[in-house]
Amino acid sequence: MKPFTFATQICIFICYIVCGLLQAQKSKTVEVIERPNIIFILTDDQRWDALGYAGNKLIHTPEMDKLAREGTYFKNAIVTTPICAASRASILTGLQERAHRFDFQTGNVRTEYMINAYPKLLRESGYYTGFYGKYGIKDNTQDQQFDEYEIYDRNSKYPDRRSYYYKTLGKDSVHLTRYTGQKALDFLDRVDDKKPFSLSLCFSAPHAQDNAKEQYFWQTTMDSLLQGVTIPGPDLAAQKYFDMLPEVVKSGFNRLRWTWRYDTPEKYQHSLKGYYRMISGIDAEIGKIRAELKKKGLDKNTIIILMGDNGYFLGERQLAGKWLMYENSIKVPLIIYDPREKKHQEVDMMALNIDIPATLLDIARVEQPKTWQGKSLMPIVSKEMKTLDRDTILIEHLWNFDHIPPSEGVRTEKWKYFRYLNNKSIEELYDLKQDPKELDNLVYNEKYHSKLLKFRAKLDELGKKFSDDNSEGPTGLTVSNGNKPKYGWVLPKVATSQTSYQILVASSAENLSDNIGDVWDTGEVVDVKYSQIEQAGAGVIGGRTYYWKVRIWDEAHRLTEYSKLQKFIPD
Repeated sequence: MKPFTFATQICIFICYIVCGLLQAQKSKTVEVIERPNIIFILTDDQRWDALGYAGNKLIHTPEMDKLAREGTYFKNAIVTTPICAASRASILTGLQERAHRFDFQTGNVRTEYMINAYPKLLRESGYYTGFYGKYGIKDNTQDQQFDEYEIYDRNSKYPDRRSYYYKTLGKDSVHLTRYTGQKALDFLDRVDDKKPFSLSLCFSAPHAQDNAKEQYFWQTTMDSLLQGVTIPGPDLAAQKYFDMLPEVVKSGFNRLRWTWRYDTPEKYQHSLKGYYRMISGIDAEIGKIRAELKKKGLDKNTIIILMGDNGYFLGERQLAGKWLMYENSIKVPLIIYDPREKKHQEVDMMALNIDIPATLLDIARVEQPKTWQGKSLMPIVSKEMKTLDRDTILIEHLWNFDHIPPSEGVRTEKWKYFRYLNNKSIEELYDLKQDPKELDNLVYNEKYHSKLLKFRAKLDELGKKFSDDNSEGPTGLTVSNGNKPKYGWVLPKVATSQTSYQILVASSAENLSDNIGDVWDTGEVVDVKYSQIEQAGAGVIGGRTYYWKVRIWDEAHRLTEYSKLQKFIPD
């Protein structure tokens, strides 16, 4: 046989390269196709124990319980911000509220955060993305995130059952829960089995209709549940537990909404049964979805994640709603069912709402943005790891609203510390292992003083860690002399303008550090002016030392941090 010529060898070499590339491309295509499908289900106001699997003997949730028995159940799932709007912004963007600063009164979530929203990244990676239900945030990028979607929520203009019954299937008006379930079934009927899909279903239930006398509206198919049953009264219902609360909580919306839902035995029975029946309605839709997955042969390659957007008070401490840092408010159900994992497990470690987007991208084999602040839970699900490298978490509710006192705290597996932002001297410290109901506030116990100092410092540290440049406060503070000083500041670099401001003037650095403006507290002043703001009230006294600082709301009404304090001594 004649030896190959040099030209022939070159041709063979090129053929090997081309074949290799084609094989690699083929492998890559197969890898994309074989990525699992994802269904992410988010419920509204479902607290951690509103689930049969969690030991609740009253609620009927066989499908959720089945997911928990067959998958990974997280016993200590926590939302970093216990309110629907900020929690949903965190789930979409992978950021703490400390970073995204979204609340009910702000404009859109910043575009720079939404370009990294999990649906957009999944879609760009080859997933077919869908969304149905309550979006919960202000944003105009949905067309970039979803191949198909429909956004809707309770219709607040109706103070009655129509708030949940205004959507139609055919000619029939149906409950939003049924509507969302049908949208999921229709989506599954349309998906291309040659492309993985990601479907986000965000139910409005079991959220109460706040402006309605009856509060809760469930599907008639759930009427038989809890018929003839008298639900035991709430835990910690005695007056003494309400009396233990800070005054800012006693006078706030948590108490007001308790009068709407739980302040008589009749209201309590109606509201709790309604709450449980609405969750059972979601459970029934999950059963239909799983049956459809099996029918289409998608059940073995579809991961299902179920989570609540925040916890909930069901009359405990004579409170309703969420927002606060107690366990009732921050703990939620979280289940990850992965059909590829054959063993059920319960996990004790803390899992967070900001972990959801990282988990979804991990499932899809997409790299997590470096700006995200959560961690994938899939190494726990797959048992590659027993725990995440997470010792202490930041919990917070930063919305500065008159009737809901903003607060911030830290939680470990054993301890919780939190304080109220508009008066940081109001603090609570609990040993969760010894005192799971959070009744013995250890702040004033000298035995735990060093631990209190440690947690104060840790909260300050995490607050700075999870903020970003967009949260920075004003700089360049100036103050004029005289007993009626005039104050001024320079807007933060990222703020194009100012919609409001708040000035605090204090008689001591300690008071100012605690956000107590004992000399002058303007509250939120709606004004674009940021210079020559004259002090109102009694004024200041010459020769005494004062301290002041300011924070602003930017052009989208996002609240910044306070500026650094400035000391001054008027003549």
